[in-house]
Amino acid sequence: NLIQSGAFDLIGYNYNHRKWGSFLKDHPGKKLIVTESTSALQTRGSYDLLPVDSIRRWPEAWDKPIPGGGNKDLSVSAYDHVSTPWGSTHEESVKELKKWPHVSGMYIWTGFDYLGEPTPYPWPARSSYFGIIDLAGFPKDVYYLYQSEFTSKPVLHLYPHWNWKTGDTVDVVSYYNNADAVELFLNGKSLGSKAKKGDKLHIKWRVPFAPGELKAVSKKGGKTVMTKSVKTAGAPHRLLLKADRKAIKADGEDLSFVAVEIVDKDGVLVPRADNLIRFSISGNGSIAGVDSGSPVSLESFKGNSHTALNGKALCIVQTNGKKGGITVTASAEGLQSATVQIVAQ
Repeated sequence: NLIQSGAFDLIGYNYNHRKWGSFLKDHPGKKLIVTESTSALQTRGSYDLLPVDSIRRWPEAWDKPIPGGGNKDLSVSAYDHVSTPWGSTHEESVKELKKWPHVSGMYIWTGFDYLGEPTPYPWPARSSYFGIIDLAGFPKDVYYLYQSEFTSKPVLHLYPHWNWKTGDTVDVVSYYNNADAVELFLNGKSLGSKAKKGDKLHIKWRVPFAPGELKAVSKKGGKTVMTKSVKTAGAPHRLLLKADRKAIKADGEDLSFVAVEIVDKDGVLVPRADNLIRFSISGNGSIAGVDSGSPVSLESFKGNSHTALNGKALCIVQTNGKKGGITVTASAEGLQSATVQIVAQ
């Protein structure tokens, strides 16, 4: 074939992460770039109550179903412990990339979820689960893995959510950088400090659930670098709107992405909330699209309502070409509504 002919100076591998290490032996004098890798699977904000390091390959093969059928709600755990059988988890890929200096880089399948190829589930799943970011633009947890390994800015990410049942034991995971170690607290009591060792890219604690607050503190030289926490949420109480840009161009094309969060009375995100959110707009704008990132939702992207996925939804606002204010309102039955102001200028 062409690779074995020696005609190429640069060779690309798709997947085959276990062969990256032997590349120089297999192809002396050549250079390697990984042209497609990973194909790991997650649903944002969904977690199976299994050890984070228990790796599963879903489906059994591209033309065979998941053994046992997978999860009834067609979700895939976001712990980064599920990949396709031809691929690898994000951590498996990154470890190989960091281990072998002759690997010049890798393209990840994929940055964002996308419509079509609903692996590992068939219909009614209608979009992929591959993305580091979901279809609505909300980051999954592995987004922070890449930030912690490939950026210099301080990173501390703690997951999963902290709404479980009495008797549950939960793997609590942290990605971090720019620190010597991370100490975890549950309701003010230290559960110990941990640090990444060897080729590890995360740290974890197995924690018996108790309602309250989990807090992670990263430290360097004994000084605090960052603090992050997750809290047990109560019942859904109100909506919260966050516009990525509150001032946009009045050119009839510019967009503002307005994220909706379902929170309890104390402002804590309700991690499994799936309320139907209705949107309305007044002023010099219109709704360009709505979404939640769900790979199984069959709701229209062009409507004025959408069901939240794990506490979040999205409304995309577009200017109508005229300068002035735009008022976006989100409402849901039984919850306090929310409003955000955007200016087209």
